[in-house]
Amino acid sequence: MRENLEPLASDGDGFVLDPQDRRAIEQERRHYEQPQAACIEALKIVQRRHGWVPDGAIVAIAETLGIGPASVEGVATFYSLIFRQPVGRHVILICDSSVCFLTGFEPLHAALAGQLGIDFGQTTDDGRFTLLPACCLGACDGAPALMIDDDTYATVAAEDLATLLEAYP
Repeated sequence: MRENLEPLASDGDGFVLDPQDRRAIEQERRHYEQPQAACIEALKIVQRRHGWVPDGAIVAIAETLGIGPASVEGVATFYSLIFRQPVGRHVILICDSSVCFLTGFEPLHAALAGQLGIDFGQTTDDGRFTLLPACCLGACDGAPALMIDDDTYATVAAEDLATLLEAYP
């Protein structure tokens, strides 16, 4: 573990790991026997500050944890809630599992895409929302479901969307 309190920089892309984030990652690392176990939390720490995980952060996290960048990249690309490109201020995930699909996913998706003027993988021009599919939100009893940031909404109908979106400036 590094004792130096200077920020870590990546291989030439200009990313610098915030010293507070580095300390939080080092603290997280202390909870585990294997440094790889702290990888998800380290990625979440960086994402909380930047809104996503830039390529340079992968190298900085790897250095801080003492593991290879490929290990960090593997975790970052596996988990769908780790964003590897910039996203809007609010991320909307629409569940497209079989239960949600059978109970109204398609009309909900169409209404949301129409209202926002974007489709999956896109961000509104004002940077407010990014729309993404999710394979399961764990809300099968309230399908169709969607999630905005950390808030899950069940039994969502197209007519609920305008009011729902107003809560996320």
